[in-house]
Amino acid sequence: MRDLGILKSRQDIDVLLINPGSLKAVYQDLANVFSAIEPPSMAAIFATYLRNKGLTVDILDAPAFSLVANSVAEIVTHYYRPKLVVLAVYGFQPSASTQNMPAAGEISRAIKQMNSKIPILMTGTHPAALPARTMDEEAIDFVCDREGPQTILETVRVLKQGGSDFGNVPDLWWRHNGGVVSNPHGPLMEDLDKEMPGAAWDLLPMDRYRCHNWHAFDHIHNRMPYASIHTTLGCPFKCSFCCINAPFGKSSYRKWSPQHVAKEIDILVRDYGVKNIKFVDEMFVLHKEHVLGLCDLLIERNYDLNIWAYARIDTIKDEYLVKLRKAGIRWLALGIESGSKHVRDGVEKGKFGTNDIIQIVRKVQDHGMYVIGNYIFGLPDDDMQSMQQTLDLAIEANCEFANFYSAMAYPGSKLYNVATQRGWELPSSWIAYSQHSFEALPLRTEHLTSAQVLRFRDEAFTKYFAGKAYLDLVERKFGLDVQNHITAMASIQLKRNLYS
Repeated sequence: MRDLGILKSRQDIDVLLINPGSLKAVYQDLANVFSAIEPPSMAAIFATYLRNKGLTVDILDAPAFSLVANSVAEIVTHYYRPKLVVLAVYGFQPSASTQNMPAAGEISRAIKQMNSKIPILMTGTHPAALPARTMDEEAIDFVCDREGPQTILETVRVLKQGGSDFGNVPDLWWRHNGGVVSNPHGPLMEDLDKEMPGAAWDLLPMDRYRCHNWHAFDHIHNRMPYASIHTTLGCPFKCSFCCINAPFGKSSYRKWSPQHVAKEIDILVRDYGVKNIKFVDEMFVLHKEHVLGLCDLLIERNYDLNIWAYARIDTIKDEYLVKLRKAGIRWLALGIESGSKHVRDGVEKGKFGTNDIIQIVRKVQDHGMYVIGNYIFGLPDDDMQSMQQTLDLAIEANCEFANFYSAMAYPGSKLYNVATQRGWELPSSWIAYSQHSFEALPLRTEHLTSAQVLRFRDEAFTKYFAGKAYLDLVERKFGLDVQNHITAMASIQLKRNLYS
């Protein structure tokens, strides 16, 4: 559904995919200007899969239109006759699914209040991690505890036949005889080019998406249009704070072919004028043939793209850097996480030291690319000294941008299990898993309270972005407009329930 203005008459439809979320609840005042507005890439991929199986599909992107739950429910009940509503509860990074659960829950309750007969299924990282709890707490009929598309397809096929027995639908949790039944798991899809060949961009309001502020530092007033796409699914690494593999049931890493991804980018450039692109993959810079194969195809096209992608310190090779930049990859997000090797070792985050980190950052910069350093405060072994080491490392690295996170025990991660086993306090509401929310409750550590961790993180953010070394770097590389933009961003004080 490109524009709400097309909703003039009721439509019979097999599946209505809904992207839930509230930018204001998640980002507070940062949502107004500084945060991204991202397309729901997984919902769009699912839509293509279902279309190719002969189903009629549409997508309703609630955050893109700033729709509250009742407005979504009115659209669903007044303009559609869906066989199945699917709430695709994914984030735009692996840790961002849980924080969208309050919005997803509000939408499902509002729909059921208006028309209790509309079947609702939840899929996504959080529902896959906690399927039983999701069934127990939410006003829904089904949960998918794995990948999603095949489960949605088979559920709709039963509904279209007027059936009520969902026992043969893989990966499905469903209500039966007053209880909840969980079905056996099916296999993951292996041929992504064939099974999920691209996103249904025509169903999305492509004129509404906006890239992250830092992504457009070279053109700060031109953050639209924007798209985020997958070139891979999953991650082979096992960082204890990450929940990315919850929908797959195991460490998993599958790829679309470079040829397929290049064709997807052709569509975005040709049909929608997109230059700002995010590779959503948790780990893009990994397999040589995949990375360099796509780079070669993009170099041939010479689109002058502005792409950002994730990498690790230990996956960046010298031979990649020249081609990455020529292909239009302007930004690499590096998972540095901690300035303490002891703390990094405790969360299984690679065998590299501070010198390695600084050396890789400088190599990337020397090849004409920018770096986003990702740092986490409050990992299980952190104390005040180790968190200060992390901040000191961030200041020394002086990347073109930095993300400062508090450690959260996201459902589906090893940290969630650790926190549960140790009896450490977990958030009582899902929105408290949002890094920037008023309710944010990070994980305590062996040495620090949650409040100490969060306060340190917020003060570190201000210190970094108001620091002379960083502001001088920004002025030198991007100009006064961007420096003023950063100053305005750093002046926004997040309200925190934990210590305000």
